[in-house]
Amino acid sequence: MRLSAMGDVAMTVPVLRAFVKQYPEVKITVISRPFFKPFFDGIPNLHFFAFDEKERHKGFAGLLRLFNDVKKLKIDAFADLHNVLRSKIVSLLFALSGKKRATVDKGREGKKELTRAENKIFKPLPTMLERHAKVFEELGFSLNLSSRSVGTEFPEKAILNSEILQIIGNQNQKLIGIAPFAQYDSKVYPQDLMQEVIAKLAENKDHKIVLFGGGKKEIEILDSFAKPFENVINMAGRIKFQQELQLISNLDVMLSMDSGNAHIAAMLGVKVITLWGATHPYAGFLPFNQTIENAITSDRNQYPKLPTSVYGNKIVEGYQDAMRTILPEEVVNKIKSLL
Repeated sequence: MRLSAMGDVAMTVPVLRAFVKQYPEVKITVISRPFFKPFFDGIPNLHFFAFDEKERHKGFAGLLRLFNDVKKLKIDAFADLHNVLRSKIVSLLFALSGKKRATVDKGREGKKELTRAENKIFKPLPTMLERHAKVFEELGFSLNLSSRSVGTEFPEKAILNSEILQIIGNQNQKLIGIAPFAQYDSKVYPQDLMQEVIAKLAENKDHKIVLFGGGKKEIEILDSFAKPFENVINMAGRIKFQQELQLISNLDVMLSMDSGNAHIAAMLGVKVITLWGATHPYAGFLPFNQTIENAITSDRNQYPKLPTSVYGNKIVEGYQDAMRTILPEEVVNKIKSLL
C-alpha cells in the first residue's frame, strides 16, 4: 500500500519489478490511487487495486471496507510502504486477522539530523528504495536492487503514437526532457538560469528539448521558454498522462528538480540529472539507478546549513538564492556528457 505522492509511488516501481523477477511465483497486489495505475502496467504477477478516496474508501468506515475488499483477494502478507494513519489502520486490521505485516521505516530521526541547522550530521541515509526493500525482507523476501539484478527489467521504450509524433516531429534528434518545476519554490531552479540552460542546449540542432509541467501558470512559463526556439517543445497540457509516460520512456536524458518527474524517468530506465536546492539526495531520494554525480546540489560552502529540509517545505532566511550557485554551464555540460 502506497497512496501518494507521485514520486514516492514511482519509487516503489523498481522495487516491485525486482520482486516479481526474483519471486515469480508470488502475486503482488498494489493499493494506490487510480491516477498512478499506468506506473504498474506491464509488470507480471501484479494486480492493481484502486483506492477510492472520495467514496467507497473514505473515512474510517471506508478503511474497514478497504480491508474487507482486499481480504477477499486472500492475501498472505501486507506491506505498508506509506506509514501514515490510513495505512497503519489497514495494516493493524490485517495483523488482527492473523496475517504477516511490515511497515516502512522512513528514518525520520536521521533526516532530522541531516536537515537541522546546528550539529548537523551530513551523511547519506538509506534510500527510500532500500527502505521499501527492507519491508519485503521483513516479510521473508530479501531483494537485490542492484542494476545488474533489475537493470534489464526496465520496460521497453514505448512506441509513440501519431498524436505524439505530430507534436515532436523528427525522431532522429536526441530527446532531452526538462521538468523545471517542483511542489516547493525552494526546489525550483531560477527561471532566468533555466532559460540559459534551454538556450544553450537548443543551439545544437541535433537536440530536441521537450518541456514537462502542468497547470495554467506552469504552461505559460513553459510556453515562454519554448517560443524562441524551433527545437524546444512545451508538452504540458497537450497529451494525456499515459502518453506522457510513453514519451518520457523515449528520452535520452531527463533534467528534473528533486520531484516526481525524476523518479518517473528513473523507473522507466532513463538517465536522470537532478538539481537540488533546499533538499539533498543524502535524505534518500536519489532516483533509482542514478549516480550521485548526476545530482547537482547547491554550494554548501556558501550555504552551510543545507540541506534545510527533507521535502523542500522549510527554508532558512537568506537561503532563497541557494540554487543560483548551480551554474547553467555545469548543467549543460552534465547533460551533454550523458548523451
